[in-house]
Amino acid sequence: MVMTPRQRKLALTAHVTASAGWLGAVAVFLALAVAGLTGQDAQTARSAYVAMDLIGWFVIVPLCFASLLTGVVSSLGTTWGLLRYYWVVVKLVITVLSTVVLLVHMQPVRHIAGVAAGADWSGGELEGLRTQLVIQSGAAVLVLLVATALSVYKPQGRTRYGLRKQHA
Repeated sequence: MVMTPRQRKLALTAHVTASAGWLGAVAVFLALAVAGLTGQDAQTARSAYVAMDLIGWFVIVPLCFASLLTGVVSSLGTTWGLLRYYWVVVKLVITVLSTVVLLVHMQPVRHIAGVAAGADWSGGELEGLRTQLVIQSGAAVLVLLVATALSVYKPQGRTRYGLRKQHA
């Protein structure tokens, strides 16, 4: 299915918006994780972790799925195709793996937010998990930047499927 130019632009706009929003939301999540880990008072940490849970479930997860869906729709409706070029396949793999990791990662976020919202939070609990959130958030930003770079630079190279389609 080849899209009309108007449909292609709409799909591309939706994909870029979702993907840039995902990257920005993860950067905010990283900032909150750092604030929660390094904050000098318990109230800052509590607020950061509760906000991380909300941002994760209501902003990052929906943008992640929107990016995946709009990317697939865009690739299927354009000459790039879903499996014709290595850069598209790598982006698809990055996005699918990032989605799975995100969903797994949200469980500890929900746990620490629940602990932070409790009456007996002092700010010193769960040090290892709090550090893990910073490291994983930083890694997520880097992975999403790689996906963004692939979209901008579009390294050459067709897959075997793409070569067959080109010669057909």
